[in-house]
Amino acid sequence: MDLTLLTGFGNERPYIDELLAHYQGRRPDAADFAERRRVLLLQSANGIGIDIAMGAFPYEALAIERSRKVELRAGRFIRICTAEDLIVFKAFASRVQDWRDVEMTIVRQGDEKLDWPYILEQLTPLAELKEEPAIVEHLLALRTRLQRHR
Repeated sequence: MDLTLLTGFGNERPYIDELLAHYQGRRPDAADFAERRRVLLLQSANGIGIDIAMGAFPYEALAIERSRKVELRAGRFIRICTAEDLIVFKAFASRVQDWRDVEMTIVRQGDEKLDWPYILEQLTPLAELKEEPAIVEHLLALRTRLQRHR
């Protein structure tokens, strides 16, 4: 499970400590790792991995604002990001599994239903900030490949 918690910069530790009081870390140095890498790696009581990104960028606040509330079961709600924001988050992370998730999201949603100008508007500056502009090129190449196979 991947979550984003809007903590800002420099105020992460109280959030980290509170979460570690309720969930087991997946690493012995979970708190220090979270402060360095801005992701807290936890495990639920039933063994589900939980990755909590420490959000601080304006884009992360925008993605949370755009998210929608979904009822999991009676009275239990969670906010789910849009398909476009999921693509941005996953492409930015740019791991092998993330690219599989991007591909699955494009296929499942349908290329024509996705707001590609929004995706590129959000992803491009993030990729530049990460100094990996090839992320955008990779996404566009994946999109082209998927369009050819329809």
